[in-house]
Order: sequence, then structure tokens, then C-alpha cells
Amino acid sequence: MTMIDPKMITTALELPGHRVTRSLGVVRGIVVRSRSIVGTIGAGLQTLFGGNITLYTDMCEHARADAHQLMVEHAGQLGANAIIGVRYDANELTAGVTEVLAYGTAVYVEISRG
Repeated sequence: MTMIDPKMITTALELPGHRVTRSLGVVRGIVVRSRSIVGTIGAGLQTLFGGNITLYTDMCEHARADAHQLMVEHAGQLGANAIIGVRYDANELTAGVTEVLAYGTAVYVEISRG
């Protein structure tokens, strides 16, 4: 499995100074998370005061990070050294249960000469 440098992961469709020599297909990481009763109560209390609901922010950030890591691992298994066109999507499957998807195109790139 190839390790992918975080600098080689982009939402753009190309990496400046590099050229795609092989496209290895779509890669994805999917995480499904639910809120705990304690988290729901805590977030409910935070909504009374307004502002950023940090319990939900933290839960969302962890879900995105986990989905991203799974996507990177998938690309590494295919032999990619970069991922282009990265996107995130989230859907509520049922009340309190959310799916987070990270996806992109696994590619093998080389440094451009000239």
C-alpha cells in the first residue's frame, strides 16, 4: 500500500508541477455516525445560549477526518500517489444518524519536466 503525501490531495482537477500518468478510478471513504443521548442533551443545552454548537462541530469534524482517511487508504491500496477532485457529501439517514462521504479520483502523478 502506497502512502500518500497530504500535499498530493486536492479539490482541484490537477496538481501544479505534476502530470497524471495513470488514473486509477474513484476512491471513497464512508463513515456513518450517530449522536449519543449525552451528546444530544449537551448540544441541546448549547443551543439555549446560541453560537457554535461545539459538540456537533466536533462530531462532524471527526466524521469528515475519518471519511478522508478511509478515502486515502483506498487510494493507497490502488497504488495511487495522489488524489484529485476531492469532494465531501453528508446525508442524514434517519434522525440523529448521518453518513459522511469523502470521494475523489485516485491517480499516479509524476513531476512535469518542462
